[in-house]
Amino acid sequence: MTDGTTRVFTWEEGARIEVRNLGGEIVIEANAAGLKTLAGRLLTLAQDGTPDGAHLHLEENNGLEEGSVGLVLERCDDD
Repeated sequence: MTDGTTRVFTWEEGARIEVRNLGGEIVIEANAAGLKTLAGRLLTLAQDGTPDGAHLHLEENNGLEEGSVGLVLERCDDD
């Protein structure tokens, strides 16, 4: 909840998201439902009224495929 507004995050049915750290780059691999799920989370963070610093954690056993590294999506409005 931010500014009295509740943000709702849903998972597309059948969503599959895997995040891998390959050393010099991060790979986010997802099926279509997973990409829609990520897009929805990013759009929610981009909504008016969402404060700077608002963030979401995606982790193995919390939406990401087994073996994934954690992923944090964070809003930062600093110039």
